[in-house]
Amino acid sequence: MKTSIETLQPILRSLRMGGMAESLPMRIMLARKGETDHLQFLSELVEDEMNRRAGRLQKRRLSAAKIPSMKTLEDFDWTFNPRVPRRLIQELSSGQFVHEKRDVLFVGPPGVGKTHLCCALAQSAVAAGWKTLWKNAFDLADDLVRAREANRRRELIAQLVAPQLLILDEFGMKSLRGTDTEDILEVIHRRHGTTSTVVATNRPVADWGAFLGDAAAASAILDRLLESAQVINLKGARSHRTKNLKIAGDDSLSEAAKG
Repeated sequence: MKTSIETLQPILRSLRMGGMAESLPMRIMLARKGETDHLQFLSELVEDEMNRRAGRLQKRRLSAAKIPSMKTLEDFDWTFNPRVPRRLIQELSSGQFVHEKRDVLFVGPPGVGKTHLCCALAQSAVAAGWKTLWKNAFDLADDLVRAREANRRRELIAQLVAPQLLILDEFGMKSLRGTDTEDILEVIHRRHGTTSTVVATNRPVADWGAFLGDAAAASAILDRLLESAQVINLKGARSHRTKNLKIAGDDSLSEAAKG
């Protein structure tokens, strides 16, 4: 029985080989032109399938990571604040710190690029195959309240512990209650030495007891984070978000944006 492309493609799709089915016409055309032998033809079909699956897996990982913005280091304006340690951050983007199960702490005022850099590191980690999850302080606080009300606290903590890389952004922008702080301490404790956590905050570590509402828990969290963390202090006199602010007849807001 003679087999045609039209009959073979549905069979490949039924076997969940959509990459092969999609590229089959092109591969057959090249083979008929004598540009590929039988082994190369089969090898390239398999490679097409693998590439398709890798692309779909990458999309699922990105979706699961909940990264708020697809920003990269190439997009970052290094000239705006030359004091940002470019070489160090580029080294972090290799993902070696995730492999070594180390943490990263970004500390600096609003607008110096903490969120952008965290987005870039998260995307690099996803591209390298690391399971990644992003949470900002506001969403995290809401999640903790809802989980407690629904009696799903253990489930939420397990979700926060599971990723190989956890990003906690805007840490310190939302005050927490004692039970919330206890949950965060448990997450950091269970992740310590087994996975990597990146924390971005505009609050100096001396203030953590205040916004966490528990000085002892804050000390315990910092003790674990700082043991093997790369601490990066980002300093800047101006904010990326307001660098182009122009208000006719009133320079007060522009001056306020400079800090």
